[in-house]
Amino acid sequence: MKKISTALALSISTLAAGFLAAACDNTTTPNNTANNGGTTAPVNSTTTTSNTEGLKIGTLLPTTGDAASIGQQMVSVPPLLVDKVNACGGVNGKPVTLVQVDDQTDPKAGAAGMTKLATLDKVAGVVGSFASSVSTAAVSVAVPNKVMLVSPGSTSPVFTQKAKNGDFKSFWARTAPPDTYQALALAQLARKKGFQRVSTVVINNDYGVGFEKAFVETFEKLGGTVINKNKPVRYDPKAQTFDTEAATAFAGKPEAVVAALYPETGSLLLKAAYQQGLTKGVQIMLTDGVKSPALPEQVGKGSDGQYILTGALGTVPGSDGQALDFFNKLWKEKKGGSPGEYTPQTWDAAALLVLASQAAKENTGVGIASKIREVSNAPGKEVTDVCEGLKLLKAGQDINYQGASGNVDVDANGDVLGVYDVWTVGEDGKITAIDKVSPK
Repeated sequence: MKKISTALALSISTLAAGFLAAACDNTTTPNNTANNGGTTAPVNSTTTTSNTEGLKIGTLLPTTGDAASIGQQMVSVPPLLVDKVNACGGVNGKPVTLVQVDDQTDPKAGAAGMTKLATLDKVAGVVGSFASSVSTAAVSVAVPNKVMLVSPGSTSPVFTQKAKNGDFKSFWARTAPPDTYQALALAQLARKKGFQRVSTVVINNDYGVGFEKAFVETFEKLGGTVINKNKPVRYDPKAQTFDTEAATAFAGKPEAVVAALYPETGSLLLKAAYQQGLTKGVQIMLTDGVKSPALPEQVGKGSDGQYILTGALGTVPGSDGQALDFFNKLWKEKKGGSPGEYTPQTWDAAALLVLASQAAKENTGVGIASKIREVSNAPGKEVTDVCEGLKLLKAGQDINYQGASGNVDVDANGDVLGVYDVWTVGEDGKITAIDKVSPK
């Protein structure tokens, strides 16, 4: 997906401003809904404002579109953290303001939403986005506006290289590890299962293509063969039928098909493969982008009454941080049940924004960017509680935040190294984690 220029994003936002003005002006507003069929303006924008002088942060996450089933839980996390922070005194002596925007899992809407957050809401930092293609569009707006963007889910390896090139000027980080690690984890899993010949099928965006390239390279280094390496199958995110892509991906008698998909479109592709009789005897191996509790039901059941995805395997960035128990208890208390995928990473992304702002003693993107590595790495006192971290920082002490997803040691490229859960679909259609793998 090509980058969307700042100028284009600004013009998009200008056109959308009339629809968004109410969300910008209200102190506390319900969701504002614009044209649900368009892609030039965010669908929902919610502002919870406590003080115009304090730290203002935003979220740019998908509550509609292809990744909505994942994003709808992620978007519930930052309000929990902001409430906790404000209850213990806020940041730099003032309450924190949160502005939430739906990016629709769409780069154009993401660019417009990021422009609104940066130029109209004047946020210092943003938690987002989930989709790598949306983060690519958003970061091109965030950097020139000096807004710190911390993604809890964009895993494309492209961001690492762009950071090395200096494209982001330190205004980018992520709390989910890049797919160079997940590709290694899935490749190791495939070889452990004895698979020698596999094929790939991916969504044609930064996430899918980035994962595909990393997986092919890694699997071949481990002695395997990707039979469609020279003719990769990459499907259009806007497509509605996938018969051709399914047939091509399963051609050549692969032992396994490795698929990097999103839930809405990915479920249609997998169902199309089953309906053509292509999945029998072939192991389906999936990634984080498609893992959703609703996925087995979306793909459906076969003629035998069994879930089509029964026995499918996948990987997803796991969570093993010291703050995970606290986060899970808070979620159960406030929301009920267990939090979904990428919610611990979302908590940590928001936590890093507020802690870095306090460390900088200023409520700006420049301040956050200058301190985000300092608060997430040694030396410094290890803290799992955000309020404890804020208290120590106010007292002039150094901290090393230990998150819910992991230790979130942000490196010079904005990356973290994580562990991965191996998951499978049971006969009852439930997705369960069955193992953990640390890519080496």
